Amino acid sequence: MIVFTNGCFDVLHPGHIELLKQAKAHGTRLIVGINSDASVRRIKGNGRPLFDQDERSGMLIALESVDEVRIFDESTPESLIREIVPDVLVKGGDWKDGEIIGADFVRENGGRVVTIPLVQGFSTTAIINRLKGPEKKTSNQTEGSVENSLKQHLEVIELVFEQSRDRIYESADILRRAFEDGKKLLICGNGGSAADAQHIAAEFTGRYEKEREALPALALTTDTSALTALSNDYGFEKVFARQIEALAAPGDCLLAISTSGTSGNIIAAVMAARRVGCSVVGMTGSNGKKLASLCDACIIVPSERTARIQEAHITIAHILCELIDEGFTTA
Repeated sequence: MIVFTNGCFDVLHPGHIELLKQAKAHGTRLIVGINSDASVRRIKGNGRPLFDQDERSGMLIALESVDEVRIFDESTPESLIREIVPDVLVKGGDWKDGEIIGADFVRENGGRVVTIPLVQGFSTTAIINRLKGPEKKTSNQTEGSVENSLKQHLEVIELVFEQSRDRIYESADILRRAFEDGKKLLICGNGGSAADAQHIAAEFTGRYEKEREALPALALTTDTSALTALSNDYGFEKVFARQIEALAAPGDCLLAISTSGTSGNIIAAVMAARRVGCSVVGMTGSNGKKLASLCDACIIVPSERTARIQEAHITIAHILCELIDEGFTTA
């Protein structure tokens, strides 16, 4: 009986060891899928992984519980899961059932999906931060004056240039292909990001710097901010997913915006879009690894402050439009 699980496994720690040990207990052969180096950078940002894909693969295969390691270059292991057709699909307990890539496919083929509680106190990010030691306070962590706020904004934009430039190009290519094929762009943002979604929808269909043919872009609701605020308060996490099921078609593109990258509403929308056959572009903050791991491309703004992340999202949207316009011009 084949068991499959996946992850980056950048810094192998006791939490990983326990997860793999318990995963193996559900079958006779454990196959572990790991993100390639390029895939890790798309999800975690520049500077990761700390160990390259061959080193990570070698450490995993040395474990008694692991029988085989497979490297995949996409952001998600969906294609690999369809190739292997595992009997059991395992993920850590930080993933809800509806967020697990490949779960529907495995069940349709008679398999099971299992989540295993995480060992508390262990995460790669926490280990890296511990090794770095206490950080000095920077303007990015200081609130108050106009000068500090503007300095924070400039610092974040500089970091976007250094760390997310490739992701912006990738995202522009995905959006451009959808437009060239006559497909729709659907945009959703949760809570405060709902305002970003409305602004970006206007940017894609407007005439800010260039007269362009109206592109088939739409935000998913007419009053997204109010609707998602109510959804958050009352636990309705399928507002956008239901709209995607009604509006989206294969080949369309979803632009999913969440500063935290963990919004249940946005994650549900992404999973619905993937089921329909849409491509998915994400925009999130530095903690948005979950959203990034579910998207075809994801632009991570290296900040934890909501205001700075949202400002950067608007700036990036303008750049995406410029890149798409240039692509149409040169095509």
